[in-house]
Amino acid sequence: MPASEIRAKTGKWAPLLRQLPNLITVLRVLLVLPTAWYLWLQHYLVALILVAIAGLSDALDGWLARRLQAFTRVGATLDPLADKLLIGVLFVTLTVQQHLPLWLVVLALGRDALILFGAGLYRWLVGPIQVAPTMLSKVNTALQISLLIGILIALAEIPYLSALVYWIIYPWLILLVAALVLASGIDYTWTWTRKLFADRQTPG
Repeated sequence: MPASEIRAKTGKWAPLLRQLPNLITVLRVLLVLPTAWYLWLQHYLVALILVAIAGLSDALDGWLARRLQAFTRVGATLDPLADKLLIGVLFVTLTVQQHLPLWLVVLALGRDALILFGAGLYRWLVGPIQVAPTMLSKVNTALQISLLIGILIALAEIPYLSALVYWIIYPWLILLVAALVLASGIDYTWTWTRKLFADRQTPG
């Protein structure tokens, strides 16, 4: 059913429905704290379930936003923030618990810090900026999430599955994620450095 028909049928409820994707995104942000808590207590199965719920909510709010044409600035800001918060918390906690090497979390968070610094520098020197994730960045994020979920599966001691996932993660998936983090960081740096010099030389 087209979005226009949905709006016609929902009538006065349309404005409220259009806020539903944002509400789901906010709930995903709120899931970060209990996920971190259960992870810290080493209740890995519970943490895994919460991460799965967060992943499903991410897919759901994106589908609703497209279906209802309910794209907002709030949603555009909160959606990647929710993902980064969850990934960051998982990376740091699992590293503190020595399930991930320290160099990997430094590499991953360092890449994000570099991107933020570059965005701030562009805004200061040129003006407002809209950073769209590249395909390489999307693959990198997907692999990071796969790595973190895999570690939770391994730690949850699910019969048969945990041992298989453990073998895939150490060291193969870790090395692959590290390579993608480096490649994505270099890609962002090269792309936005060229854009920065090009836009500074453009009149107006």
